[in-house]
Amino acid sequence: MCLLFETIKVENGVFQNLHYHEARMNDARKKLLDSTDNIELEKSLSVPAGCENEIYKCRVDYDHYIHKIDFTPYKAGKINTLKLVYDDEISYQFKFTDRSRLEELKKNANADDVIIVKKGLITDTSFSNIIFLDGKKWVTPSTPLLKGTKRQELLEKEIIFEQLIKLSDLKNFKKAKLINAMLDFESSTEIEIKNII
Repeated sequence: MCLLFETIKVENGVFQNLHYHEARMNDARKKLLDSTDNIELEKSLSVPAGCENEIYKCRVDYDHYIHKIDFTPYKAGKINTLKLVYDDEISYQFKFTDRSRLEELKKNANADDVIIVKKGLITDTSFSNIIFLDGKKWVTPSTPLLKGTKRQELLEKEIIFEQLIKLSDLKNFKKAKLINAMLDFESSTEIEIKNII
């Protein structure tokens, strides 16, 4: 089995949402590897000198234990267009380092990223969860490929709400945003629904 990984935002020298990442890591280790111990990220991670004043992406590769920790400067890419792609068999409920199927779906999209439709239902993009504005509130598909840490935080705070979203429902929304550990609700770019092709 290939390694798993977590991507953790480091802002001004502080790890963001660490307990959500730790919970997901240990859940994956328990379900996939029968691990009975827990990794404690607060004890395992420290911000390197020089990474205190900007936004960094901390990547943690792991299985039974942590194999590698990398810090890289982060700058969000511009996502303005999304292409609908279809895969009824795709599964990515755990954050595996092997993302080949996701990359394959994105390869010939002729858009900034893709929205993956599985069995007629909206799931995720190739690298994030997605939320939609229905005119009053932001909703996220109840059928994500991966339950993201930012998604979980926003659901618990009732900033976004889960909803079954069929492909045919897209026309009822005004805008979309992408969210993940690195993309906050407030700073994520709004995408016009007409730019989903």
